[in-house]
Amino acid sequence: MELQVLISKKGTKVVTASNLYGALQLPEQHYSTILLKWIDDFYEFTDGIRKPIRLQDFAKRKISNNPILKDYYLSVEMAKKIVLRSKSKLKRKFAKQLHALQTREESAETLTQEQIETVLEVAKTMTRMSCQESAERKHQEVYTSRNGGSGANWWKYRSHLLGYSADFLRKQMEAQGKKFKGKTQREMLLHLNNKPEMIRTAVIDLFIASGKTENHAKKLGDLAKTFALEMQLDVFDDKASGNLFASSINTEMLSGMNNYRHAAAL
Repeated sequence: MELQVLISKKGTKVVTASNLYGALQLPEQHYSTILLKWIDDFYEFTDGIRKPIRLQDFAKRKISNNPILKDYYLSVEMAKKIVLRSKSKLKRKFAKQLHALQTREESAETLTQEQIETVLEVAKTMTRMSCQESAERKHQEVYTSRNGGSGANWWKYRSHLLGYSADFLRKQMEAQGKKFKGKTQREMLLHLNNKPEMIRTAVIDLFIASGKTENHAKKLGDLAKTFALEMQLDVFDDKASGNLFASSINTEMLSGMNNYRHAAAL
């Protein structure tokens, strides 16, 4: 049996659990038991180790001619995780197929002119450290929620996501003869004058918090960093008092950052 890839009404590529089960040639008598395990198990998704989320990673499939048989639509990412953990002799074949499909989808993502302009406005907004901190807190809340209420691996996950760790920044500070004790990663980036990276990090936090995938959020963050470099955007600590030299931003956009609704436009 070949693995069939379907396209949902929203244009998302999915596979059915029943078709995936048959393609892997798993024991028919264990279908119901294994299917429930798939839905209730933990996987290392791109946004952390968590259980599958209904309507994000899977959705129930109704079979008109057999209402008793349970089935689900699975996202390509979830299907790949299942295949890699299965004991099927065919898992390499289907894992490669799903990985190629996932890679093509990610590389095909393009931004409209309106979306690019929105990223530019978000980058300007993230020149405020209060907005950066707010985005990070929201991202951490989402991460903790997705990991069963535990944030134990938050910094390890964050280091892998962003490409740098607190230890890496401390070594850079030390190399430049700067004191790092008691400083947060954001404060160390500020002292290292790496303000474009601060903006990139905040944009990634914001869009993951708003429900975007890790890869898509990183793509938007990289674009925001490019804008920050080209426009020489500065970063200001606006928590204590206002700064007369802060860059001009869209005030409506700034207001939208408080509840993360504007980010959904992307």
